[in-house]
Amino acid sequence: MKLTIKSSVYLGLMVIIGLTSCKKENISTVNNLPEIPVTVTNQYDIFTAPTVKTSLSAGGAIQIILSIPATSGRTIKEITRVAAATAYGSVQVTTGLYNTAPIAGNGTTVTFNTTLAEYTAKTGLAAPTAAVSGTTTAAILARSFYFLITLDNGQTIVPTYVRVYVDK
Repeated sequence: MKLTIKSSVYLGLMVIIGLTSCKKENISTVNNLPEIPVTVTNQYDIFTAPTVKTSLSAGGAIQIILSIPATSGRTIKEITRVAAATAYGSVQVTTGLYNTAPIAGNGTTVTFNTTLAEYTAKTGLAAPTAAVSGTTTAAILARSFYFLITLDNGQTIVPTYVRVYVDK
């Protein structure tokens, strides 16, 4: 019994010494935020990410307006790629994108327009029309929108994803 307790204490001390003696390199507590922040100017709310709103009764038009600060000294050349997905990496590929045609920027803003019908056609996922119609509840689209923005100097930014809230 004494041997087991001594062995356990010794083993525990060795594990603690081993874990604390390891050299830890490249430890960073800094988030990987873009140098130039991108905001959603027509944001309705935040449901884990900036969220815009569309309405079934108004035809299901989706508009996302992205902007950078005027004080950044840069302008938005274009939205180079758009993905409707569940992961950031989806916008960094060249296949399977929601939109492949560049969308020209206008100074420090750029506007992305789509519809619930186009969302359904391009993703194969039904917009939450059946779940919403006839009820007082609303839903958020199953896929979020990811953007690859190119600035006037060629720098690219992948801002946080944007969700779409669908109301009656």
